[in-house]
Amino acid sequence: MKVSNCTLGDALQTAVTACANGNSQTSAPAAAILWPDKEGQWLSVLTPLRKLIPSLCVLGPYDPEMGSGPAIWLKCAIAGLPLEVQHDGVPVVYLPGVSRAELRAIESCPRDLQPLAELQYRGVFWSQANAKDWTVSAFLASKNGGLGLDVAQDKATQEALSQALQAGVLLDTPLSELKGRAINAEWLLSLLAPNPTRDLLQWMNAPDSTRQQWGSVLWDVFVKRCKSDFGFDPVADGVLVAAERLAEGKGKWAAVSVLYRDSFGSFPNVYTLLAKIQPPQMGLFPDHDLLAGYPQANEQGEAALRYALSACAGMDAPQARSAITAAEKEHGLRRGWLWSRMGWSPLAESLEHLAEVAQRSATLPIGQTPAELASSYQEAGWQVDQASLKALACVHTKNDLEAVSAVLRAMYLPWLEETARRLQEAVKDSGGLTTLQAKNAGEPFVETCTIFVDGLRYDVAKRLEQRLSSLGTTSLSACWTSMPSVTASGKAWCSPVAGFIAGSPDDVDFEPRVAVDGKPLSSHNFRKLLSEHGIEPLEKHETGDPQGRAWTEAGDLDHYGHEHGIRLARDMETQLDQVVERVTELCGAGWKRLRIVTDHGWLLVPGGLPKSELAKYQAETRWGRCAVLKNSTHGTPLTFGWDWCKDVQIAYAPGVASFIAGAEYAHGGISLQECLVPVLQLECASSAESSVAVTIRSVTWKGLRCTVVVDGASAGQRVDIRTKAALASSSLAASAKPLEGGKASLAVADDEQMGAVAVVVVLGADGNVLQKRSTTVGEQ
Repeated sequence: MKVSNCTLGDALQTAVTACANGNSQTSAPAAAILWPDKEGQWLSVLTPLRKLIPSLCVLGPYDPEMGSGPAIWLKCAIAGLPLEVQHDGVPVVYLPGVSRAELRAIESCPRDLQPLAELQYRGVFWSQANAKDWTVSAFLASKNGGLGLDVAQDKATQEALSQALQAGVLLDTPLSELKGRAINAEWLLSLLAPNPTRDLLQWMNAPDSTRQQWGSVLWDVFVKRCKSDFGFDPVADGVLVAAERLAEGKGKWAAVSVLYRDSFGSFPNVYTLLAKIQPPQMGLFPDHDLLAGYPQANEQGEAALRYALSACAGMDAPQARSAITAAEKEHGLRRGWLWSRMGWSPLAESLEHLAEVAQRSATLPIGQTPAELASSYQEAGWQVDQASLKALACVHTKNDLEAVSAVLRAMYLPWLEETARRLQEAVKDSGGLTTLQAKNAGEPFVETCTIFVDGLRYDVAKRLEQRLSSLGTTSLSACWTSMPSVTASGKAWCSPVAGFIAGSPDDVDFEPRVAVDGKPLSSHNFRKLLSEHGIEPLEKHETGDPQGRAWTEAGDLDHYGHEHGIRLARDMETQLDQVVERVTELCGAGWKRLRIVTDHGWLLVPGGLPKSELAKYQAETRWGRCAVLKNSTHGTPLTFGWDWCKDVQIAYAPGVASFIAGAEYAHGGISLQECLVPVLQLECASSAESSVAVTIRSVTWKGLRCTVVVDGASAGQRVDIRTKAALASSSLAASAKPLEGGKASLAVADDEQMGAVAVVVVLGADGNVLQKRSTTVGEQ
C-alpha cells in the first residue's frame, strides 16, 4: 500500500489485523481477534469495515449474510462450521456494547457472552496498551498503537469526530491530510460540510427535502455551521430570516450573495423567498446599492419605469427624448442587478436601446441625392433602426410592449417619417433610384454560392455580419433594390441572371418575365433560367459543387414579419439562426465565397403605420405601401414607373404611410429601410482547425472531480475548466488534462469553487478553444 494513498480506514484495518501477529516460533496462531467496544463508537461504520476486513464477525442479531449472530453462533463461525460463513485470515470478532473487563471476569460474565470468554486465551484483544477499548479519539491520538495525530480533546471535537465517522467521510480521509494538522471541531465540520455557503442556499431552495436528504448527522452539522459561520439558526429563525440576510448581503452573507449571483439557476426557489422580503425605506435619496438584493425594489422600479414610458405617448419627439434620457439615469443601473440577468427587468433592458434611439434619432440622414442619403444612413442611421428592434425584443407582456411602443411612436416614428420624406424628395428630383443592376449582373460569380434571404434589412444584415465573422472574412455593401421594393421584383433584381429578365405592361403582382421567351418568372422558370446560365439552384441542405456557381435560399424574415408583425423583433435571432446554419453548412462543404443578397427591407412600427388614402377606383392593385394605377388615373405626387417596365405606373404612399390601415410591418414603398438593401460577402476560412469537429458528450461531477467525454477527439487535444472560455488564466483546474481515448478527468483545486458557474473547454494542439460547454462545479 502506498502511503500517499493510505486512508484512515486502511490504517484501521492494518492496526486491527496486525495485533494477531505473534512469534510463530514460540506460540500457536491466534484463533480470533476480539474487538471490544463498550460505547459502540464503531457501530456506525460496520458496512465499510466489512469491506476493509472480510473476516469481520459481529456480536448481534442473527444475520449470517452480514456475519452477525449471537455468541454461540460466532463460536461456531470461528471454528468454520457454518457453511454460509467464509473468511480468510484470522477472524475478527467485533463486540459492540461489551468491554474487555466483562470477558476477563469469567465468573461474572453474562451468560450470553460465556461461549466467547475462553477465546481470550486462544486469541488476542485489539485494545489499548492500558487494556481500555479503542475509541475513535484514542486511536487517532495515541502514540502507542494508534496514529499519534494531534486531536483536540474538547467536547465539541469529540462530537464532531463521531459525526464525521457516522457520515462516512472520516474513514475515507487520506492520512496525508490528517498528519501535521490540528484535528479539531472546526476542521472536522469543514470535512463534513466542505461548502457551507452552497449548503445554505441548497437548504433555502428546498428546506424539507434537503433536511430529509442529509439525514440527522449532516443536518446537525449544518445547524452548527450556520450558527458559527453565519450567525443564524435554521431551526429557530427559518428560511424567511435567511432570505432577509441574503438580501442584505452583509458580513459573511456577502459570500452567499456572490454564490447565488453566480449560480442562481441551481437554486430556482430562492427567488420566490427573496421576493417576499420588503426592501428598506430609503426616503427621497435611496442608496441603490442597498436595494440591489431585493426583488421588490426591482419590481417597484419596473412599475415606475412603465408609467414613465407610457407617459411619452402625449409628448413630441424632443420631449420624449428628454424623458428617456432622464429615465436612463434613474433606472439604467438596475441592469447591473441580478434580477436583470434573471429576466425580471425587461423594461430596464429595453431602456438601454430606447436611450440609443433617443440619442441617435436627434440626427437625420443628410444629403441632396439618394446616394448621399444612402451613404449617411450606412454610416449611422441604421443604428436607429437596430436600436428600435432591440428595444422591442426585450419586452413580452402586453403592458410592457404598450409602454415601449408609446416611446417609439413618439421618437422613432417621426424620425422614420422625415427620413423617408427626404429620400422621396431626392428620388423625385433625380427621377428615380440609381440602380446597381449592371454591377450585380456583370460579375462572374466564379466559385460563388449566392444565398437569397427574403427581407434582410440593412441593420439586420449588420447583425448577421457579426455572427458570420467567425467563419471567415466578411464585407458588407449596399445597393438599391427595384422599385417597388417587393419580393417578386426584388428577387429577380438581385439574382445573378437579372440581365436576362424583363417586364411587360401585362405583368401582374410585379412579377417580371424571362426575357428570351416571355414566360412568367415563376419559381420553376427562375430555376430553369439559373441552370441555363451555369448557376446550380440548390434545395435545402444541398451543397452542390464548390468549384462552380450556385443559388440557394435561406431564412424567411419577410414571411415571418407579415405573419407576426412586432414579434419579428423578439424572434429576430431565431430567424437569423436559420441563415447562419445554412451558411455554416455551405462553408463546411468547401465553398470559398458566399454572397448573401436580398430583395427588400421593411418598416416595423408598433401601433401601425399612418394611414394614407387612395381611392379604390384609382388603383388596379393596391399593396400596403404601393399601388398600380389604372391607365385612366392621373399620377399621385409620388408616382414612378416599374423598374422592370416603365409603362406600369406605381403610386407610392407618402412618408411611411400605408394604404392599408393597421399595418405594423410593411414594404413596397420608398424609404431607406425598404429600398437600400445589403450585399454581404463572406470569404470562408479554410484553416484545418476550422474543420475539426469535436462534441462534448457528457460532463459528470463527483465532488470536485469532473469527468469529460468527448466525441471526435484527436491527438494533442486537452480539456480544461475555466470561468472564461477563452482565458487560460481563469482555469479552475490545476492543469489542463489530455484527452485519452476521448476521455479526461480533472479536479478543481479550490473547494471554495463548489457551486461556481464554469465552462468545460476542449483545446486544440495550438491552445485554441474547439468546443465548450457550461457547467456548475460539483453539480449532481
